[in-house]
Amino acid sequence: VQLQASGGGLVQAGGSLRLTCAASRRTSSNNAMGWFRQAPGKDREFVGRINWNGSTYYADSVKGRLTISRDNARSAVYLQMNSLKPEDTAVYFCASGLRPYAGQEQTEYRYWGQGTQVTVSS
Repeated sequence: VQLQASGGGLVQAGGSLRLTCAASRRTSSNNAMGWFRQAPGKDREFVGRINWNGSTYYADSVKGRLTISRDNARSAVYLQMNSLKPEDTAVYFCASGLRPYAGQEQTEYRYWGQGTQVTVSS
């Protein structure tokens, strides 16, 4: 499985972006999907995930502003980002989980996309 993240770009603070994670083939609808990000000089961190049943979980730093959804028929997962802040600037990665349920540990995810840059200007 290859994952391709897209939709990043430059946006002003308070703006919105929608990231898309597309799989090279139909992914198992039974796997969790996650989003992570890595800011310059920092470790990659958990953003949020969606389980096979559609349940979502987010990092406290993005709760209420970012929303994950999935379209299994299109083998796609989306990250809708609203009310963006300069501290959201990072490379965003999508990842496919090992199992139907996943948490925030990177070891729970098997396949990773190449990342897409999100830059939020103040």
